[in-house]
Amino acid sequence: MALEYLPDTDLSSKPLLCARGLYCERDDRVLFKDLNFDLSSGQIVRLAGPNGAGKSSLMRILLGLSASYEGALYWHEQDMARALYDFRSDLLYIGHDVGVKSNLTPEENLAWSCPNVTKQDIYGALKRVGLSGFEDLLTHGLSAGQQRRVALARLFLSSKELENKSLWILDEPFTAIDKHGVADLEQVIVNHAQQGGLVILTTHHDLSVPVKTIMLGQTQKASL
Repeated sequence: MALEYLPDTDLSSKPLLCARGLYCERDDRVLFKDLNFDLSSGQIVRLAGPNGAGKSSLMRILLGLSASYEGALYWHEQDMARALYDFRSDLLYIGHDVGVKSNLTPEENLAWSCPNVTKQDIYGALKRVGLSGFEDLLTHGLSAGQQRRVALARLFLSSKELENKSLWILDEPFTAIDKHGVADLEQVIVNHAQQGGLVILTTHHDLSVPVKTIMLGQTQKASL
């Protein structure tokens, strides 16, 4: 069944995240310049471009992990420096560093990060990422791909912690997920957008839903 998603239907007349004139270079090579975009509620946005185009650098800038850039960022129309606390409170980030505790089991990791969910919810989320039967094993004994799936299982948990995170930034979220899990994860992402969230992601996976794209690695000015 095709997923129903209307990417141009913004639930807010005002953008959530704006960039103006972003410029970034690495090793004396310009990654992007004059990059401008306005991202709003209800959108799914893909950072795209060839390897080395600056996707990781832009993601680090958006996350506040890098100050090696020029230009300005705004969250709810406030300069990011002033809005940083609110921005981080609204942010859910899942990247290559999975952020799970190796001395806890997958069940314990999810109970710690989402304390308002039930054990049944946790087991259901782990099943949807292909970790049924691994709930009680210490995470340090799992493969890197399985640890990543523990982190991604958070997206399948309905809780106040996730509901309050209006912005999701996901770095290659479909890595190490089987075909059925990919379809489930796409639906979770669509649901978040339809409920007024904003999703920014990188992926080599061909999404079955339409997305907005910020294309990097072009010589001309880039904007969205």
